[in-house]
Amino acid sequence: MSRSAHPAGPRHADVLPEGHYSAPPADLNTLDPKVWAQTVTRTPDGVVSVGGIDVKALAEEFGTPAYFVDEADFRARARAWRTAFGQDADVFYAGKAFLSRAIVRWLHEEGLNLDVCSGGELATALSAGMPADRIAFHGNNKSESEIRRAVEAGVGRIVLDSFQEIVRVAHIAQSLGTRQRVQIRVTVGVEAHTHEFIATAHEDQKFGIPLAGGQAAEAVRRALKLDGLELIGIHSHIGSQIFDTSGFEVAAHRVVGLLKQIRDEHGVELPEIDLGGGLGIAYTSDDDPREPHEIAKALTEIVNRECDAAKLRAPRISVEPGRAIVGPTAFTLYEVGTIKPLDGLRTYVSVDGGMSDNIRTALYDAEYSVALVSRTSDAEPMLARVVGKHCESGDIVVRDAFLPADLAPGDLIAVPATGAYCRSMASNYNHVLRPPVVAVNDGEARVIVRRETEEDLLRLDIG
Repeated sequence: MSRSAHPAGPRHADVLPEGHYSAPPADLNTLDPKVWAQTVTRTPDGVVSVGGIDVKALAEEFGTPAYFVDEADFRARARAWRTAFGQDADVFYAGKAFLSRAIVRWLHEEGLNLDVCSGGELATALSAGMPADRIAFHGNNKSESEIRRAVEAGVGRIVLDSFQEIVRVAHIAQSLGTRQRVQIRVTVGVEAHTHEFIATAHEDQKFGIPLAGGQAAEAVRRALKLDGLELIGIHSHIGSQIFDTSGFEVAAHRVVGLLKQIRDEHGVELPEIDLGGGLGIAYTSDDDPREPHEIAKALTEIVNRECDAAKLRAPRISVEPGRAIVGPTAFTLYEVGTIKPLDGLRTYVSVDGGMSDNIRTALYDAEYSVALVSRTSDAEPMLARVVGKHCESGDIVVRDAFLPADLAPGDLIAVPATGAYCRSMASNYNHVLRPPVVAVNDGEARVIVRRETEEDLLRLDIG
């Protein structure tokens, strides 16, 4: 099939249907550095490369679909967060964004701590050599076996998420003859400007203990009375994909109010406050994330100002960037399969992956960018919807984007900013195999999470 053998969908802004897109870019071959990893560029022949290796070579060696992580970019972003907050604060990478043993080693080497929220994430962290005292253990329903393993390993903190967990952790720690350092997660009634399902600080949700009605204050009373616990601070998390720090200002005001109440009632000034994570990244050119040094300055000033007003010593701050570190460092590479123009609507471009490797579009109506990366094109832009191969109408990777009208089967396209919550939320829907994760750095590429095989699937199916 020639590159011009199929009719294209709509191409001009005055005839485009409503959707999640801006006007067509002036040049479809230009890669916006906001949404691509730092070493991504086009070679002189028009092929995109990362870490000094072009995507055609990567596809030939590792196949598609596949996630490619720019290791140098990951390390640079980790260092930027560590440097921004300095030695008087702690940066905990949120492992839920994406975790593997290679990632753990990079974090360790760059001086970051690690936040985990399951026994599996804890096992990964420990097996890769992360010191236990630099691990925080999170989650709203930790099992007794998970808690016991965390306490036995000597994790630096467990974040208590309920009244039942206060007693559970205290009992396990006391039975092991130790005192476990803990924080209490509180919900402060701040609803971040984000999708409903990823706003995590308003009262009507599963995380934390509400400030409202005095519940958080009661949780503190109980924790301070139990010999198995060492209460070191308060934890708050207000949502995800946040660009504006004003929500943190309201949250800090309320958390510091609780710290003042604790001092006045118990004569104790807790030494730590964790403001969580949730800082956003650029998925499209319309997104405008803040730099780590700007965020660090803003959050530090907010906490210091609130503590000065309450006549409290400023506590040590912790933050938990996950997406903000790993998200921009990776892209997913796909091969184009079928192409279906719908007259007056758009062109459906099917790829060899889909919702099994990126569920976020279906789950959150998330927006992504996409580009033709195996060549350049001078063709005019066509409105496209990039979809997967699954038997599901919601199997959408990029809802609305512009691709060259001469796009053809066999072309390689890539979706940037897929480092966070794509491989970590991947599934085997339709028994599709999960893609590999490949780290690329300075002209070398290596698999850090291998591609699943049919043998992997069948090994779990015991008949």
